[in-house]
Amino acid sequence: MKRGKRYKEMVKLIDRTMAYEPAEAIDLVQKTAKAKFDETVEMHIRLGVDSRHADQQVRGAVVLPHGTGRTKRVLVFAKGPKADEAKAAGADFVGAEDMVEKITKENWFDYDVVVATPDMMGVVGRLGRVLGPKGLMPNPKSGTVTMDLAKAIEEIKAGKIEYRLDKSNIIHCTIGKVSFGQDKLMGNFRVLMDAIIKAKPAASKGQYLRSVVIVSTMGPGIKIAPGRI
Repeated sequence: MKRGKRYKEMVKLIDRTMAYEPAEAIDLVQKTAKAKFDETVEMHIRLGVDSRHADQQVRGAVVLPHGTGRTKRVLVFAKGPKADEAKAAGADFVGAEDMVEKITKENWFDYDVVVATPDMMGVVGRLGRVLGPKGLMPNPKSGTVTMDLAKAIEEIKAGKIEYRLDKSNIIHCTIGKVSFGQDKLMGNFRVLMDAIIKAKPAASKGQYLRSVVIVSTMGPGIKIAPGRI
């Protein structure tokens, strides 16, 4: 992959043979983010587990104290009073069978998170093949299957993110924008990493945090020493 002059200049600021302290890495992310827009800051965490085994899954959700810098659009599957609750709480879209039809017929994905009451999961289940591959299926572990819709929507809007392993045993998460500055990015980083460490499966053997990389949208990846987290 051919890299531009600006990227090559940014790489010179980083020692690729070194794994940095978290605060140093976040400082470097800000220094190497030179795009003309407010770049997103992401974490890529490789774990010493095997996602093929049910007892080694790592999945959950956490509310970042400083948000992500992006307001998420929430689709809620609910009926009756619960639908009214969702609308009052600020859900962007609320429905039931009508939403299933819209998604299947129009290939509609103008939302970022899907929430459902438990009684609606039979309806939402029809969308498993569509929502599943996109990571949009509601799940009790992430708090998106719940009767407390107001709380769920409030947390999502405030900066709640989900973390889950991909097939390569890596978790990919956004922790904010470059414009957040050192303190806010560090605060979000700590909350995310604490949640992932606490979610370590009992079946996990050996080193749990294999590699941790922080990167901005257009910048180079910066390694963080797992032992210093």
